Amino acid sequence: MPTIHPTAIIEKGATLGEGVVIGPQCHVGASVIVAEGTELRANVCVYGRTSIGSQCVVWPGAVLGGDPQDLKFVGEDSRLVIGDRNEIREHVTIHKGTDADTGVTTIGDDNLIMAYAHIAHDCVIGNHVVITNTVQLAGHVLVEDHAAIGGASAVHHFVTIGAYGFVAGMTRVVHDVPPYMFVEGNPAKVRAVNAVAVQRHGLGTEALHALKHAWRLLYRNIAEGEGIGHTAAALAELKQAYPDHAQVARVIESVERSTAGTFGRYRESLRRDEKLKNPVK
Repeated sequence: MPTIHPTAIIEKGATLGEGVVIGPQCHVGASVIVAEGTELRANVCVYGRTSIGSQCVVWPGAVLGGDPQDLKFVGEDSRLVIGDRNEIREHVTIHKGTDADTGVTTIGDDNLIMAYAHIAHDCVIGNHVVITNTVQLAGHVLVEDHAAIGGASAVHHFVTIGAYGFVAGMTRVVHDVPPYMFVEGNPAKVRAVNAVAVQRHGLGTEALHALKHAWRLLYRNIAEGEGIGHTAAALAELKQAYPDHAQVARVIESVERSTAGTFGRYRESLRRDEKLKNPVK
């Protein structure tokens, strides 16, 4: 049976799983699903067609499933889907999706989303992601598995943060971040391989050396004055040197997609709305 504090408001139609704990002054909407073992600690508001997986903990002040802060949103029946074993800290806001994308904002499993972070409409967050305090994700951002974003960073809409990537604190991210790389600055620049993540997740010394080689070819050389055409030449060299290397192949794919995308953001080239049309309210 769920445990519900007497001051909580659970609207008729909400579905609460076995062992769910709803704390003081929480508000759970009529279309919300909360799976077994999840706890809403206090003052948590969950709106719309939001589903929260099992064994999650949501801390006070969080607002989940609210309407997008997007003038193009006209009340469409969109969703927020949150997976299992997520910890969502104080005053986090996560908005549901829009018809300008798939209509679903998605949070995977085993993520830590720290206080005051904002995840906008249509974002897709993978698994084992760390989003630190006050991080701001604009709409349609993709954060792949095992990525981490440092405090007070701001991520432009349609950006992809690659798997095992690390964004340093207070970084302005306007282009895709390749997997396994460390970025920092305003705007962000690729500074190094995220060696800590590569080693921590047991990818091996050989993978680390190959990724460092890829970083030198793609980023250090161009910083030292390589000219137009450098990236294409570096990618060709990497393909020849590492024809069957899984981690290097992911870096190559990311760079090629970003280069072929719009403004260095692959997902921007997939957008379905008319970006030049003035939304009318």
